[in-house]
Amino acid sequence: MASPHDPMWLELGLDLAAHDQLLSVLGQGCAQVFLSQQNRPQGMDYFNFVMSEVHGLRVKELVDGKKAGVKVVGSYCVFVPEEIVRAAGATLVGLCSGADFATEEVEKLLPRNTCALIKSSFGFKLGKVCPYLESADMIVGENTCDGKKKAYETLGGLIQNLYVMDLPQMKSAEGKALLKAEFIRFAKAVENLTGNTITVDSLKKGIAIANAKRAAIHRLAALRKAGPAPISGLDALLANQVFFYDDPVRFTQSVNALCDELEKRVAEGTGVTPKGTPRILLSGCPMAVPNWKLPFIIEHSGAVIVGEESCVGERGTRNLVDASADTVEGLMDALVERYFAIDCAIFTPNPDRLAHVAEMAKKYNAQGVIHYGLNFCQPYQMEAIPVVEKLAAMGIPALKIETDYSAEDAGQIKTRIEAFVEMLR
Repeated sequence: MASPHDPMWLELGLDLAAHDQLLSVLGQGCAQVFLSQQNRPQGMDYFNFVMSEVHGLRVKELVDGKKAGVKVVGSYCVFVPEEIVRAAGATLVGLCSGADFATEEVEKLLPRNTCALIKSSFGFKLGKVCPYLESADMIVGENTCDGKKKAYETLGGLIQNLYVMDLPQMKSAEGKALLKAEFIRFAKAVENLTGNTITVDSLKKGIAIANAKRAAIHRLAALRKAGPAPISGLDALLANQVFFYDDPVRFTQSVNALCDELEKRVAEGTGVTPKGTPRILLSGCPMAVPNWKLPFIIEHSGAVIVGEESCVGERGTRNLVDASADTVEGLMDALVERYFAIDCAIFTPNPDRLAHVAEMAKKYNAQGVIHYGLNFCQPYQMEAIPVVEKLAAMGIPALKIETDYSAEDAGQIKTRIEAFVEMLR
């Protein structure tokens, strides 16, 4: 683990005591959640290293890049187009929001009954524990839900470099036109930030980098359809989480190397759990590092997670961008098509997501679905009801779990999940 007392942390203005606490959370979490697993693929060693050096190697790369003139753009959402950022010569990283920090200070600025993810993002800022946030030259928010929309008004008073992207709330021609206008506005903002003009060649290069990264994750996801499962849901989740902040080329190579190993496992019939282990699809809210509570409970209750219908999962990575156009406008249209297909719960109505959950359950041979909703996340909590109803009509058992980042309800959740898994048997 990188030392939090390295001069780099002081340079970024991090609170060293709080940063010690974060590193402790990550280190203990890795040891408990990942390193204790049996029969892990050797290819996971890379992701173990990235997680143990989560505030070491990658942050140093960003800091060194900044000194060389490479701007860093931080993002909270999968709607922020990485292709545009990279086309302008900048680096995109996901921002921290998967654990509770500085809760008392956060609740002076936000209502106590605010979504845990939003409160967490504020906690990482107020606690000064997220080096990605502190190193970013631009932080991109987006008005997905009402909670985020209003929270950004307050967050804008804490940081000087906040950019908020407007997103459509309905899948319509007008909604698609709004998204295109916002992508064009964002492209201009990133060009102003970097001083670089986005060209056909640079945009094609950005698309190629992002497409390759997603294609590697698609390959990993496809291998999880096999029985027995060649990789645990926890390890697959870790790869999906690292997706958001690692160097994209190195990440792509590492995922493909892992997939080479998993292909051999599938051919040999080797799995991380015995054949016949109940297969679970996890659906709902995103799970940012180090939000591992629910997957840990599921996989320590006799089941294996074979897919995630989540922003940190298939919802965020499922489609590639068509790079065949030969103009910037044509490529921007292709980006809009790709991102407009994301079936986030903010959209109304949202039949695409219901169909996607059902499709994934069949595709991954899941025997049951667990729908995960963060406390006070209204879009996903409300959409959980029609999701469960649709699955029930198909004869697929489903369980709704609502929780936050604390461990207080872990025992209760474990009891419910154990009963659900037993029913699937």
